[in-house]
Amino acid sequence: MSEGHRESPPHEHQHDMEGEVRHEAAGAGAHYRPPGWFTRNVANRAVAGLTRAGLSIWGSRVLEVRGRSSGRLQRIPVNVLELDGNRYLVSARGEGQWVRNVRAAAGDLVLLLGRRRTRWVATEIGGAEKTAVLRGYLKRWKAEVGTFFDGVDADSSDAEIEAVAARHPAFVLRAAP
Repeated sequence: MSEGHRESPPHEHQHDMEGEVRHEAAGAGAHYRPPGWFTRNVANRAVAGLTRAGLSIWGSRVLEVRGRSSGRLQRIPVNVLELDGNRYLVSARGEGQWVRNVRAAAGDLVLLLGRRRTRWVATEIGGAEKTAVLRGYLKRWKAEVGTFFDGVDADSSDAEIEAVAARHPAFVLRAAP
């Protein structure tokens, strides 16, 4: 399951070794690896459909956040990591649209599982907390997302994880007031 592509800012395109297009936001240097056709049109839709039906696939939820440009609700399947009593969202593909929308919404988002809607406030994390979260994320979903971490995995050193951390935004979730 991968973050989808909803709103499209101007991009320059570069192909990576897997044949995917890397998007670098014009002038910003933001890292983003968009999903391919199969992920976007088959895998994400299947996981989102199952999640909306109330079946969580390894912690999957549907993220609902207001689009920063359109103002419309955007929905995308995500993996929620539970680690040390906290919940986290990690963008394996980088500075995707959901990340930009969550930032613009001051972290206000909803996670859906079946008919259950839970409001959260997401706060971006860094430092040692982010290193531990990325390690936990890779341990849980390496088979699914490992390719986006340039050879870094859960057994990599802190320094190796920190070297790629800036390309993978991570947020801690707190219950919304």
